[in-house]
Amino acid sequence: MADSTTERLGHRLPVKKLFAASVGNALEWFDWTIYATFSIYFASEFFPKGNEALALINTFATYALAFFFRPLGGMLLGRFADVRGRKPAMILTIVLMAGGSVAIGLLPTFDQVGWLAPILLLLARVAQGLSLGGEVSNASAYLGEIAPPARRGRYSAFFYISTGSAVLLASILGFVLARTMSKADLTAYGWRIPFLLGGVLGIVGLWLRRSLAETEIFEEKKSTARRVERPLRTTLREHPRAVVQLVGFSMLSTLCYYTFFSALTSFAVKTRKADDVDVFLALSIATALFVALQYPMGALSDRFGRKPQLLVWAAATAILIVPLSTLVRPGLPGLLVVFCVGLCLYTAMTSIAPAIMSELFPTELRGLGIGAWYNLTVALFGGTAPLVLTALSDAGLSTLFFWYVAAGAVIAFFVIRTLPETKGSDLR
Repeated sequence: MADSTTERLGHRLPVKKLFAASVGNALEWFDWTIYATFSIYFASEFFPKGNEALALINTFATYALAFFFRPLGGMLLGRFADVRGRKPAMILTIVLMAGGSVAIGLLPTFDQVGWLAPILLLLARVAQGLSLGGEVSNASAYLGEIAPPARRGRYSAFFYISTGSAVLLASILGFVLARTMSKADLTAYGWRIPFLLGGVLGIVGLWLRRSLAETEIFEEKKSTARRVERPLRTTLREHPRAVVQLVGFSMLSTLCYYTFFSALTSFAVKTRKADDVDVFLALSIATALFVALQYPMGALSDRFGRKPQLLVWAAATAILIVPLSTLVRPGLPGLLVVFCVGLCLYTAMTSIAPAIMSELFPTELRGLGIGAWYNLTVALFGGTAPLVLTALSDAGLSTLFFWYVAAGAVIAFFVIRTLPETKGSDLR
């Protein structure tokens, strides 16, 4: 009754609160994305020169290894959030991420310190991996918990509005730097600029997150959370169906994200010989469209349901991903089609991701449940995506990667069919 009354009178979004929660997430994803985006320039700075393909593979291997610290960060920071609160956990994640970004921006090169350079790079990435592991679960839980049940899709949309905005900023920065600087200058020092900018944005994000209030449902359930023993095992013992469902749709979501937002950038430039300016421009335009569609798609799920939207996304991805891959070639028009179609389809999932994940687990296990299993899936399928695509391309088998994504979409489709419809439901 209260929700229907709110609907009649009109609901006012808590924009300041949503922005404060989301701006920290934007920084997390800005820092995470610029590593993949600018890797084509700094790969040879951290590994021996002479073999660009090997240097890029090693750089993406570092990228992948850092992903395997995301589940650890998800478990530790997710449990911290379940016991101590969403707000302190989100403040901690932003400090770790911004610190790692500044460290990368200041690191010495291989020519200066030898193999210490890639070791230091890996340590900085580990800190960011721990941070992002906790950020996704805790920001998702926060947005899900402050939302009225009938508007959880709309509130959830702000998660990827912030993510898309961060990626858009990284893409625009890449486009501007590629347009205004020579490749020699970008390789020598230009790639450091976005990492140092991440540190500046971290100060802003930290200041905004300090103003957040704790969620009411966490305050009600925190004593229950503290009594839970072996919480990770509890998610498997008491919520095995939720774990399988989370892994199933997160696998495809992860493959879509890291295909379109990171792997395709270097693949288009290095393998298909596309102009880097065209790639950055196409990605920037598509990302702007991706951001613009988040809220309408979130609202659509509040009206018609989460499940139909997810089924359309999985089916369309399975059918279209391989044909789209043939358009990754020199020339802006083809690149625009690839990025715009792929990312527009992806909004069906991203706009409601926090809602779906928050609705799978009870409050006392929400941070840990999402943090552990979502991030394990991301580590297995997302962290390896650029490495797999680069390695297959180097072997002349790049088409296999896109069939791999299509297979993931088929699996996700059948997993999504097992989900209950949760629009308008109260969180447990």
